[in-house]
Amino acid sequence: MNSERSSIIEQSIIDVNENQELKISTLEPSLDSVKLNINFKPQGNYTSIKNGIETDRAYFKRSYQSNPTKAIDSASQYLYSKLLNDIVPHWYGTEWDFNGHTDIPNNGEIACGYFVSTTLKHFGFNLNRYKMAQQAGLIEARMLQPKSQLKIYRNQSFEALKQKVNSVYNNGVYFVGLDNHVGYVIVIDKELYFLHSSYCDDKVIIELAEIAPCFSSNIYVFAEISTNKNLVKSWIFNERLNVPVN
Repeated sequence: MNSERSSIIEQSIIDVNENQELKISTLEPSLDSVKLNINFKPQGNYTSIKNGIETDRAYFKRSYQSNPTKAIDSASQYLYSKLLNDIVPHWYGTEWDFNGHTDIPNNGEIACGYFVSTTLKHFGFNLNRYKMAQQAGLIEARMLQPKSQLKIYRNQSFEALKQKVNSVYNNGVYFVGLDNHVGYVIVIDKELYFLHSSYCDDKVIIELAEIAPCFSSNIYVFAEISTNKNLVKSWIFNERLNVPVN
């Protein structure tokens, strides 16, 4: 990646005003952002962030022509960093509601499925956020990855699930569908974190999956996001992600 674009996967540092700092301090997750290397506080203008992502995608598309492997690897890192450090922080604390579908972070309510589909949409994935959010977890997962590549676990203790997830996945962002809930699982150094619009806490939060009450389920359906090269390529070329028909 050349120097003029070297800032693509770096987190931009923009001051926020004192009132915003005070508000966000009451919403920040009780995790160590420095240790996890994840930003919890919103920074910058949300619309500008989305516009910047569109500009950066054009860069990756150009890079793909000369070095596809490098472009996809760089875009995968970019997806992880930009989604977690720039898009999602604006959503922390947004109120949960079963019928919530706001398109504006911390303005209105957001259901679990809409939190996933809306943040992916705002990152630039070409999808219908309404249709995606209205599907069962398995169908949502299949919009991101073929069924044959999904990981599905049933009736697992958390320790057994964690061991199996770590045996097949590396650090990254993953979609997870549960019995009656969906969200993101973030894998960092073998630990699992659950990022979701929580019906247990009535807001968007990130927490240790092990102690997250909403993470309890009889089934877990995992789809790769940041580690999914085909999905990343679809993002680079703005390919449509459709609801599977069968």
